[in-house]
Amino acid sequence: MMKTLTAFAAVIGCAAPVLAQEARPIPAEAFAKVPNIASVSLSEEGDMVAAIVAEPGSDNERTALATWDLTDPELPVVITPSGDRMQFTATAALKRGQVLAIARQEYTGRVGACGFEGASTGSTDTHILKTYLTDAEHSDFEDAFESNSRRLGMSDMMLRCLEIGSTAGLASILPLDPDHVLIRRQEGPSLTTRFYRYNLETGATTLVPLNAPGSPVYVDNRNAEVLATQDIEPVSGDYRIIYRLKNPSTGQLEEQAPLESMVSDRFVVEVQGVDDETGLYYIGTDKFSNFVQIYTYDAATQQFSDEPLVAHPEFSINGLLFGDTPSTFNEIIGFSISADVNQTEWLDPNLQQIEALLEANFQDTGVSIMDWNDDYSTVLFSTGAGNDPASYYILQDLQRVRLLGHSRPWLDEYPMAAPELVYYTARDGMEIPAILTLPAGWEEGDEALPAIVLPHGGPWVRDYANWDFSGWVQFFASRGHAVLQPNYRGSQGMGRELWLAGDAQWGLTMQDDKDDGAAWLVEQGIADPDKIAIFGYSYGGFAAFAATVRENGPFQCAIAGAGVSNLSRLGNNWSENPLQRVSQGQTVTGMDPADNTDKANLPILIFHGDRDVRVPLFHSTDFYNAVRDDVYAEYHVIEGMGHQGNLWYPRHTRETFALMETFLEDHCGPGGLYD
Repeated sequence: MMKTLTAFAAVIGCAAPVLAQEARPIPAEAFAKVPNIASVSLSEEGDMVAAIVAEPGSDNERTALATWDLTDPELPVVITPSGDRMQFTATAALKRGQVLAIARQEYTGRVGACGFEGASTGSTDTHILKTYLTDAEHSDFEDAFESNSRRLGMSDMMLRCLEIGSTAGLASILPLDPDHVLIRRQEGPSLTTRFYRYNLETGATTLVPLNAPGSPVYVDNRNAEVLATQDIEPVSGDYRIIYRLKNPSTGQLEEQAPLESMVSDRFVVEVQGVDDETGLYYIGTDKFSNFVQIYTYDAATQQFSDEPLVAHPEFSINGLLFGDTPSTFNEIIGFSISADVNQTEWLDPNLQQIEALLEANFQDTGVSIMDWNDDYSTVLFSTGAGNDPASYYILQDLQRVRLLGHSRPWLDEYPMAAPELVYYTARDGMEIPAILTLPAGWEEGDEALPAIVLPHGGPWVRDYANWDFSGWVQFFASRGHAVLQPNYRGSQGMGRELWLAGDAQWGLTMQDDKDDGAAWLVEQGIADPDKIAIFGYSYGGFAAFAATVRENGPFQCAIAGAGVSNLSRLGNNWSENPLQRVSQGQTVTGMDPADNTDKANLPILIFHGDRDVRVPLFHSTDFYNAVRDDVYAEYHVIEGMGHQGNLWYPRHTRETFALMETFLEDHCGPGGLYD
């Protein structure tokens, strides 16, 4: 039984957003800097924290790996800077004093034989990610989980591919096993994925047997036994997804017809756990609802429960949370809801009590419990919100809070308003959820604002009201803009109906949703109809290209970052994965900006990284060349910049933010957006 919690004697270093003040411009440098701390995790024993920090003395230009010794009251920290060519990007504390560290570096060379992203387009300038294993003292760094790797029969080129990129990854921490973790590793000439128990002390590996076709999708965290597999069967240009679950009555992995679907159907089916007492599986699915719900499932009778175990009327359930400490192992301790932010509802009374106490002491921001040890004597938690960058703390002995670090403390002096979830009605009646961020201090009835409609990338993702890692939202809001992030049709995670409604609607009804979001801002008295811009990155860049060639749109200018402009060429190079071509590639049709460049009618700023292999550079180059004689157009190739955010350097933020600010001021509509 956990002892009764008491109020903290003191909470140190509590950062809170500045309130009740008017917005003032936040410099780009404030977003460009490497955060002081990120990617924070707690070891299984609760004796160590690992994180990525800003390298001391680098003026927040470079990263470093850090580990804290929680057994020492002084919390001593060991810091290892990134290398000359590589930069640490993520880390995870394991157990037995072991730490995973992921590093990024630029790579120029052939990638086709390696199967890296960009192989189908012949890319040679890219980035690679490498995973290393080290200890709490950082005494040595070795390729993670690669000892005893089977590489017989591989060509010299394939061996080179494995040398420069990691082939192994962590599959499970195996929390009840003090010595081993479960890893997945690609091996042999065909790079077949196999699962192994890996001894953290000796590096020895033991193959996990798989007595059924397919790939493991759920493994027992006690003993690494495979309890569920997924297999793919080609059927008339499509693929059938076959699930096999261990039948507790027979002990065999058996096909489960009720779980099957076609890849093109895009149903969510996730095996999330197994109940120890009944042997029933917990399945997350949207087969019976617009949103993902959690059901119990009997593998012996092949039947779902009549009613969901966990459901929400407005949002999907991300998943159940299971205890992974000895005292709560495999108990359902909570669940996560995909709302405006990912909300955790704790069912474990100890965690409920801890959360209530933390919230009472951090009332001006959100609180997230991240991890804990078995007796709750060490709890890792974070604070933060959409207007408050994350801070990380340790709660010790349920009484004392120790600050690990604030990610961006230099932003404390700038007032920022919290983003909020809103809904507006599109022209065909569909309800579109969106995230709205207003300048600090703006109130209803104040003068209408310049506005940015900021569609997310993907498009099969969604926006949340959390802190925006790119900095775009608060950068623009601090300059007096209203920022609307529409979760337009085609967005995933806000209901199956909204998701499927985007099929084959690129530049059509998907684009209507952006225009209708701008109209809603005007109707609400938030935006000046003559001062609205659209800015997007990746798929959002496509939306900016589409707006540029769309007649009678609501925007005065467009900004396209790493955008897709040519749907035909995208389709030809959609993915090296045939399953993705069936599931997502077939949906990527609609109005093609490349076929409509003669209709260009907006000023446009285009920027694109020269190491982007996800959206090749030709999309921006070709569009710019086609429209530059008809409208004001700028095109900037950003040196060393990859597509994803973890491939951006501080200089990339400084350069692109400056480009956008100048463009909006001088070239967005007659006289600029602010005239």
